Amino acid sequence: MKAIILAAGVGKRLWPVTQHRPKCLIEFGGRTLLVRYLDALAGVGIKQAVIVVGHKQDMIRTAVGTCCCGVEVRYLVNEQYHRGSISSLWLARTELDDDVLIMDADVLFHREVLRRLIQSSSPTALLLDETVTQRTEECMAIVHGGRVVALTKQVPDHYDFAGEGVGFLKVRRADTEPLIASLKAYIDRGQWDMEYEDALREFFSQARVGYEKIGGYPWIEIDFPEDVVRAERDVLPKLG
Repeated sequence: MKAIILAAGVGKRLWPVTQHRPKCLIEFGGRTLLVRYLDALAGVGIKQAVIVVGHKQDMIRTAVGTCCCGVEVRYLVNEQYHRGSISSLWLARTELDDDVLIMDADVLFHREVLRRLIQSSSPTALLLDETVTQRTEECMAIVHGGRVVALTKQVPDHYDFAGEGVGFLKVRRADTEPLIASLKAYIDRGQWDMEYEDALREFFSQARVGYEKIGGYPWIEIDFPEDVVRAERDVLPKLG
């Protein structure tokens, strides 16, 4: 298994910070988000990572190099990084030739949540926090009939339960083809300015995607300046 880390975006909502450095290079406890990712990956036995870069990519290359925390690192350059995240995952489709772990690069998380996903009995699965209800624009994992049927900000009327998606998706090799096909349907229509989660509708209908509940574990997605404050105050002290 290898990891694909999506780290190309500008992070406009965090512009006071990201105008100077990519979001994945924000430091918490003296270590950047990205180094924390690579350390956590090594801890679950993943030794290869492909990082999709764009915005201030030279800073990322300098910070990480080609090997970090025992993980071999390669880079893909998304020249369209100002577009939606679908552009980054579409670029990385050539790397979907094995079991993969697709990761947004803006989460501060307890490493146990990653271990739970990797060790999940479901070969294709994502993480969800069942303690979170949608208040504004949380991307929710929708579960119906024992499987994830959507990852969306537009919650449907009928479902069994939902939780906020953490931004990590484990995909077995056999399910990468429907994933690519699902993305391609939107790319063929020129829909480059959307988030990749919204382009997975067909994937969820074709592949059986399981889930792991991680409510109670500390984690936070870093989108806004107030998230940085919350991460340092509420999440970092619980990471050990």
